[in-house]
Amino acid sequence: MAAVFTISGRTAIASGIKTRTAHLAWGTGDPAWGQAPPDPPVNTTALLAEVGRRQATLVEFCTPDVNGVISVTEGRFAVTTTPTPHLYFKFHFDFEDAVGQTIREAAIFLDTVRATGVPVGQFYLTPSQVGNPGTLLLVERRAPIVREITTRPLLEYVVTF
Repeated sequence: MAAVFTISGRTAIASGIKTRTAHLAWGTGDPAWGQAPPDPPVNTTALLAEVGRRQATLVEFCTPDVNGVISVTEGRFAVTTTPTPHLYFKFHFDFEDAVGQTIREAAIFLDTVRATGVPVGQFYLTPSQVGNPGTLLLVERRAPIVREITTRPLLEYVVTF
């Protein structure tokens, strides 16, 4: 007999994660990765070279929908108030975040703790402003992107449990 990871069980995990604080950390990674970086190992707990992290702008349940307004590499989704096993994470960085850095890696962390003295209302944290990085939920390596002050990056992810 085989055990099955049910939709309701997956939805329960998504519901628990939705209530937690999420940050997207990004870093410079390894320049030797080139344009096609290797997949990160599944036991990764940190970025190779983090330069900062931003608190999520939005975390919502979503559902697959060919006409949905959320468009990610996994497909199109629509936001819903009904709990599902899919969570949409939106991170909107500011113009000044990591200007001049070449970004090669990104990761969603749960329950980041600010260092002592860092205001609760500060949504972008440098590594020295992080007291505890929290739990790494998802990590990706990507083709290099050079951060310029003229852009305000929007990174979106749909995580399916």
